[in-house]
Amino acid sequence: MNPTDPPALDVRGLRITLPGTARPVLDGVDLTVGRGETVALVGESGSGKSLTSRSALRLLPSGAVTEGAVLVDGQDVLALDADRLRALRTGTVAMVFQDPRAAVNPLRRIGDFLTESVRLTRTMTADRARARAVELLEAVGLDATALDKYPGQVSGGMLQRVMIAAALMGDPALLLADEPTTALDVTTQAEVVALLGRLRERFGTGLLFVTHDLDLAAAISDRVYVMYAGRIAESGPAAELFARPRHPYTAALLASTPRMEGGGGRLAAIEGQPPDLRTELSGCAFAARCPLATEACDLRAPEMLGAPGRPGHRAACHHSDRLEGSAADV
Repeated sequence: MNPTDPPALDVRGLRITLPGTARPVLDGVDLTVGRGETVALVGESGSGKSLTSRSALRLLPSGAVTEGAVLVDGQDVLALDADRLRALRTGTVAMVFQDPRAAVNPLRRIGDFLTESVRLTRTMTADRARARAVELLEAVGLDATALDKYPGQVSGGMLQRVMIAAALMGDPALLLADEPTTALDVTTQAEVVALLGRLRERFGTGLLFVTHDLDLAAAISDRVYVMYAGRIAESGPAAELFARPRHPYTAALLASTPRMEGGGGRLAAIEGQPPDLRTELSGCAFAARCPLATEACDLRAPEMLGAPGRPGHRAACHHSDRLEGSAADV
């Protein structure tokens, strides 16, 4: 990896508005994924995680109006023409979806699924495509016999491994993993997460891992972005962010995570609901659910500011220093 190369993904001020909404579904999102780096994007369902990741492929809802830039390997995806966008989707960026069975044709063999895109685009000859498919199947813990099988003949965990191999066929600079372990059992989840980590190191691919599982994010990622209501609430190195959160939403998510060593009683929960897209926001999106909220939170959206002595750890909160365990309390 050349240090002068652009990041695998560089999202700058991304704002996406959909018809019938009173505010943007994504509101000024800034996010980067370096080459060979794993970045987790976490938050509740509906926070905008999947839409942010899919913007790297320009897979946007009908009628979406965009502002800002989404640069993949230095190319602004939002500005590409059809031919260049097709080339980017074929080789530069790839995605692993939640449900592997929903992403494959059950009537076609796995070998055809793996090699189709590179053969149709003439990126590889048929022989080279097959050799690459075997190489990647072995990298994900399978072997060449999988090429002749149909999706219904393998388990969900094996099929997700096939999906990861397929995503790496074009040697992408960026791999998007959108809740890739949701449909798997706990043991298989751990195997897939470990596999993604090994492949990222081996191939030098930037990985954006979308999840609502904070423990999973902590285990796999170098850095974490916490998203709420279409905005980035907090970002920073994974270990630092989870040990000393600077945003009440991050702290609340951590408090509501089930723990084996936790005491009895009711599990902590975040009261209330995320703001409706049909309602405009004048201040902090989390204010209505936040125990630290003041009048300022309702009137003015907070800026993303670095923690004292830790500029790489940033949060958009008027009251970060009031959180227990913040730098102000040490």
